[in-house]
Amino acid sequence: MPVVRIDVFSIFPTLVDAFCSESLLGRARTTALLDLRVHDLREHATDAHRTIDDAPFGGGAGMVMRPEPIFACVEQVDPPRPLFLLSPGGRRFDQKMAAELAATHSAPSGGFSLLCGRYEGIDHRVREHLVDGEISIGDVVLSGGEVAACLIIEAVTRLLPGAMGNAMSPVTESFSGTGLLEEPQFTRPADFRGWEVPDILRSGNHAQIDRWRLAQALHRTLAQRNDLIEARKGLSNDELALLEEFPALPYP
Repeated sequence: MPVVRIDVFSIFPTLVDAFCSESLLGRARTTALLDLRVHDLREHATDAHRTIDDAPFGGGAGMVMRPEPIFACVEQVDPPRPLFLLSPGGRRFDQKMAAELAATHSAPSGGFSLLCGRYEGIDHRVREHLVDGEISIGDVVLSGGEVAACLIIEAVTRLLPGAMGNAMSPVTESFSGTGLLEEPQFTRPADFRGWEVPDILRSGNHAQIDRWRLAQALHRTLAQRNDLIEARKGLSNDELALLEEFPALPYP
């Protein structure tokens, strides 16, 4: 069974550790599928107050994370590489990158590491001389990298073989394989407040169900994420025919 090691460096390690102790991540850690190690940067501060930040050279608002505790912590731990700084200016994290990071379990390092920033920023020498790259979860600014770290850890872990109960679950989800959003899902009861499950899903005709599901995934992606269709270089003639054959379900 593949095991991925993920090291996280933070001044609030309990934020990451608590989130990653529940549900799928908790099970992955219990079964040793995920080897998560969260390190407290403050333990490597050199003063009695465990100071991790200081005023920026040249003036300006906010505080900047000092380089010494970060370098000391990373160098003592010798974490798996690559080591990524979580930053709005990094490479945009997506399902493709999640798959790349999940594949690091078979790399010589056996995983990867994440550095959580805080305050107004981080001393540039960390970027220049310590990390291997930067990751962004989108064009949004957070108070720190811990939420982003949790997002990445969950997205990566659920792609590991054995992490999910059904091996096909990560294959059929949004952004996986087809590059489309996932089709709508239904469960019991078949009739809820007069809103009925589509007849085709109760027909037992699995070939037609698969065609319907693909058509609905296409409809949903066209309506909500047309950029994904453009990334696929548009629709094929067969896909256009599916859209004609199966009308779209309503979306908000």
